[in-house]
Parts: sequence; C-alpha cells; structure tokens
Amino acid sequence: MKTVYTCFTTDVIHEGHLNIIREAKKLGRVVVGALSIEESIRYNKFPILSIEDRIALYKAIPEVDDVIVQENMNYSDVFEKVHPDYIVHGDNWKSGPESTIRENVISLIKAAGMNPDETLVEIPYTYNETVKKIDRQLREKQAMPEYRRGRLRQLIDMRPVVRIMEAHSGLTGLICEKTVVESEGRLDQFDGMWVSSLCDSTDRGKPDIELVDMTSRLRTIDDILEVTTKPIILDGDTGGLAEHFVYNVRTLERVGVSAVIIEDKIGLKKNSLFGNEVVQTQDSIDNFSAKIAAGKKVSLTDDFMIIARIESLILEQGMDDALTRAFAFRDAGADAIMIHSRKKDPAEIFEFCDKFRSSDKHTPIVVVPTSFNSVTEEVLAEHGVNIVIYANQLMRAAFPVMVSTAEDILKNHRALEVDSKLMPFKDIITLIDEL
Repeated sequence: MKTVYTCFTTDVIHEGHLNIIREAKKLGRVVVGALSIEESIRYNKFPILSIEDRIALYKAIPEVDDVIVQENMNYSDVFEKVHPDYIVHGDNWKSGPESTIRENVISLIKAAGMNPDETLVEIPYTYNETVKKIDRQLREKQAMPEYRRGRLRQLIDMRPVVRIMEAHSGLTGLICEKTVVESEGRLDQFDGMWVSSLCDSTDRGKPDIELVDMTSRLRTIDDILEVTTKPIILDGDTGGLAEHFVYNVRTLERVGVSAVIIEDKIGLKKNSLFGNEVVQTQDSIDNFSAKIAAGKKVSLTDDFMIIARIESLILEQGMDDALTRAFAFRDAGADAIMIHSRKKDPAEIFEFCDKFRSSDKHTPIVVVPTSFNSVTEEVLAEHGVNIVIYANQLMRAAFPVMVSTAEDILKNHRALEVDSKLMPFKDIITLIDEL
C-alpha cells in the first residue's frame, strides 16, 4: 500500500482538515505529521495544545493510520522518516511566504527520484462559514491572556534570539503579527511586540516624560491585544512609585502582557539616548531592588516577567556599576536584565554580556540596538543576548513618508503626484480580519 503524508499544525479539526484526510485516504495509508512546537511558532502559530495532545487529536481521526512529529517545516526530515509516495497539502501554499515550503518539498520529491506532478497532491482549500468561524474562535483563544502571557518565556527557552518589534497601534500590531518573509529557505517573522513609551507618547503628540499615564497606555495595549496573539513587552519607564508599580503589575498580568521593563532612574523621565546631555538621576540599588521585589511579590503567575533596565552605561557610570546593579537586581527577583548603550560601537554591550555570562549562564539578557544597529542578532546571541528589541523603527519609518506626502499635496494642489509611493488601501485592509 502506498504511503500518503500530510502535515497539520492545527489545535482543532474542522471540515477542511477532514477533506484533506479523506482525499489522502483514497491514495493509500495516511501518515499525519504534527509540526513540532518550535517549528509551529516559526510558522506563525502558537499552538494551544501540547504536542502530545495534538498527536492524540490526529490519531483519533478514523482515516489516519499513523502520526509522527515533523521537526522541520520544510519537510527535510519527512522523507527520511516516512519515505512517502504522496504528499498531500491544501493549495493555499502556492502563493505568499509559504510558497518557499512548497518549493522545498518539490525539490525533495525530485531528489527522491519522483515526479512532483504525480507525487504532490494539492487539495482546494476549504473555506466556508463554518470553517471561518472555527478559525476565528481559535485565533480568539490564542489571544486570551492565559495563553498569551507565558509565550515570551516559551520563546526564550526555544530560540537563540527572540525578535521583538515596536508597535504603537492596532495596525502596527498587525504588521508585527503578520509580516513573514522567506530567508535562506526558512520563514522568518517577529516573535512579539514592544509597546514603547516614546512611540506611545509621540503618537499622541506628547513629550516622552511619562506624561501619558498608564490608563492611556492601556488603551494602546488593548488595541493591540484585540487583534494579535503574540507576546507583548511594555516599556514601563521608571515604574513610578513602588506603591503604584505593584498595581500596574497586577493589571498588566491580568490583561495578558508578558513582561514590563523598568529602568533604574528617578525624577522626571528623560529619554536615555540623550545620556548626560540632560540631567538624569540613577536610582539607588537598594531602592530599585525593593521596587522589583515588590512587583514580584504581587505577581500571581510564573509567566509574567519584570525586566530590570540598567542605565549605567548611558550615564557613563562605568562597567563595574552596571554589573553590580545587574547582579543585585537579579537577586531582587528581576526575571531578565536589559543593558542599554547609546554608542554606535557595540563593544561595551559585548563586554557587559560576556562578563555577566561568565557568572550567570541563565538569566536572560535584553538589548535595544537602536544606536549600535550594525550588529546582527546572530552576533548578539554569541555574546549571550536572548531578546533583541527594535524599539522605534516603525514609528520612525512612517513619519518622513507622511511629512513628504503632505508637502507634495500642498505643492501640487492634488494627490496624483504622491500616488506612486502610497500602498493601495485594499492591501492595507487585508491585514484586518473581519468577523
């Protein structure tokens, strides 16, 4: 009997999946691959079920003869494990980033000495109101706080580097959520979102001095939470008074935010990239440690992370001060350490990471390479960095284009001249899921 292979990432079996299984069964013995958790996340899907539960779900389908774990989204392990005579897949992978997976499958079929036209069977994608409703319900479940909140910790355990992009609205959240590119035969995407106080303030036309209060910032967070499923890290500035910080921790944890980053400064907040050009006062180690400890004490889950941001290098207080603070804040309960620098040369970041890692192999390190932007994620990972945050690039990319567009319309007294640099609105609204 011929062996027929298909791969699922789903947590719910609906009519579309059953149609693929039924068509596969007509060809022979059906083997279903349960894509591994790590590869499912890379594929742009956080599973709700464990790999064991998904295997059991697929095995319960009467037409399925066997289930294996597929370790690579590009099917490179499938031909060694299964030696399939047929690969069955929905035809929705013919376009978009997923087409690179299809191309790789075709090359594997040819390498096995088979004809892709005969071996690759593509089933028309099933999309009716029932399937649409199930897909929407699954997305809603993936977005629920109890599932979303712990995803940052999951990613840190799974990835050499967790890649976070700034979002300051529901639309920019969707860009972070849905942007997928093909890179070296694999799909690449952002792992989560950074809600920056700088961008949140700028979007409201306000200065970045903690003027926009937490109630207003929660509106931004809510807009992003409503349309996305990936983890969110909040820029918490200084955290404010410890007595206020503990309430914010409980609120952020409850709504499903994965982490808050607070910086060890006091007084009127000034943007770190100004360094010593403006007066900035660093908090004492004891006081900031107490704030971290207070936040950890009121946290109700192991999922929510409090990340300590150290400003010693920004304020030119030296490497020893930065390291002393890092170890003290870790001991106070900080779940990760963010080290910041405004120098274009990443040398001092590397030095900090190397020295911290020589004593602590496990506490995650976070960096924001706004100034030292020539260094790659891979190099940062070699120095022990776990999370890279692109903190303001979407905001900065949008501003010059909007100004240029406004100026051109004023100059020409019409919009024709700007049309070539504008995205069709139809392409924008395809990001937005309808109910």
